[in-house]
Parts: sequence; C-alpha cells; structure tokens
Amino acid sequence: MPAIPPTVAEPVLEIQGLVKRYGNVEALSGLNLTVRRGEVYGFLGRNGAGKSTTIRSIMGITKPTAGSITLFGQSAAGVAPRQRIGYVAQEQNFYGWMTPTSLGRFVSGFYPSWDDTTYQTLVRDMELPRDRKVRTFSGGMKVKLALALALAHHPELLVLDEPTAGLDPVARHEFLEMVRDQAERSGRTTFFSTHLIDEIELAAHRVGIVDGGRTLYEGTVHELESRMRSLRCRHLDDGSGLVLQPPLPAFLNDPDHSWRILQDRARGGERQVVVETAHDGSIHDGLELGDWVFEALPLEKIFIEMVRKPLRR
Repeated sequence: MPAIPPTVAEPVLEIQGLVKRYGNVEALSGLNLTVRRGEVYGFLGRNGAGKSTTIRSIMGITKPTAGSITLFGQSAAGVAPRQRIGYVAQEQNFYGWMTPTSLGRFVSGFYPSWDDTTYQTLVRDMELPRDRKVRTFSGGMKVKLALALALAHHPELLVLDEPTAGLDPVARHEFLEMVRDQAERSGRTTFFSTHLIDEIELAAHRVGIVDGGRTLYEGTVHELESRMRSLRCRHLDDGSGLVLQPPLPAFLNDPDHSWRILQDRARGGERQVVVETAHDGSIHDGLELGDWVFEALPLEKIFIEMVRKPLRR
C-alpha cells in the first residue's frame, strides 16, 4: 500500500447528499465523499452498489436527482471543470480502424492543454504499437491506451471507472502499478472505483466503501482495520444436552466507545459477532473476556461483513 500523503490538502472533489433515481429505482441514496488533492482514493463496492452512477454523475454523463458535486472548489456544472479531469471508462469504445497516433490527433482537439510529447512518451513507455489498428489490441492494451489518452493533457484529477474489469491478473497488476507510479511522480489526484480488495491494498491512500447507494465508510485502510474486530465464542454444553449462549461482553454497552454490532451469527458450534467502534486502536487482538476472544479481520473480510445482509441468531 502506498504511503499516505503527509498533509491534509484541500478537496478536489466533494459530493454531498447525491441522489439518483431511475423511475422507482434509487441508484444513489444520499451518497457523500471527499477526495483531497494528491491522494489516490479507492471507491469500493459490490457490483450495483452505485459506483458507476456516481462516476457518470461526476463526469456529467448522468444528471443527479438531488445533491451537489463540487470540482476544484466550484460547481461541477459546465464543461470547464471537466477539462481538468482525465477519464477512463469501464469499457473502452475506440474506433477500431484508428491507431494510437490517429487517436491522439483526434482527442487532442478536445483539450487546450494537450501535450503530444507526453502522449507519445506514454505510448512508448506502455509498449503500445503507434501505428497498429486498435481493433487488434488486447483488453489490457486498450486500457493502457485509454490511460495514455487520459493523462496526455495533464489532468489535475484522474477518474477511473473499474478500468481493470475483464483483465487478467497480470494485466490488472501492471495497470494499477502504472496508476500508482503516475500518481507518485506527478502528485496527481486519482479516484478509481473497484470491487476488488487487492486493488485497494495495492494502490489506495484512502478508501470509500459504498453499498446501496450510500457511503458506509471513508478513511484509510489502517483506520478501518483498527476499528473492526470479530468476537468468537464456542457454544457451551451444561451437560444436560442444552446448548448455552453466553451473553455478550458488557463493554459492548459502553457509550464512550460507540460500539456497533454488524453481524451476529452461530455456525459450526460457535457464535461470531462482528463489531465496530469509532475509537481507533481501542481493540486488542487476542484479548480474552470470559468465553469471548477478539480476532482481527483482513480487509476483504471487513468489506464482506460491512455490505452483506446482517445475520441474526
């Protein structure tokens, strides 16, 4: 995981109370997030969680039903703020008969700040054949080309909508390394959506977790991991054949720690409770409280427990 930028910079992108309805379907239900200058922000959620609708709203492709989007300190309405954004869509729809060279000439007309030297350097560094028709490119090559086009006008904000979807693991890793390295060299702000945990762990400074069109969490991965724990307890047999359910530890009712129970289920002779506290570092791994034991959770497990339907005993 990349090092977190040392200072808290001003917001480049702010979304407040974003709502988007398609008829009776509400794709976004009051989503909030803040992306600060110089950071790589991972937008994490299941398929259908609202990630692409959010990005389409940022890019002006979809008009929100309610809420506000601020880019670079001003309203996102109009073309001017979006000329400062580099955008890589989830699917790459190039004219198949064009080549990287002809595509560069075509796209350059849309951006006053287009830098052809930078574009040609990116195409070379990404090992893309300049004069080969795009229809012959693999999926990974097309994503690299889209990234080169997005970076060639020196955007202040790079927006990536699940760009690695459909790529093999090697191509995904290479693409994410390029995104991370570009961000580190240029200090560029990057916002990318994904449903894959390893992409967050590899590239993101901070993460926003979304589900059902709402933001469930926003912050660093370290902060999230320090706030989430599993409590595990074996069911007890009193000798009469009755299975006893030990009560939850009393500290879960402590108002100073704002404990929240996300999951509570019984499986395989054990009871497992997943809890979250607003106080980072207040949970100690391996702590035993009566019949209960604290256990740390990896990021993938935390994500699953946050977005899955709660299971109650």
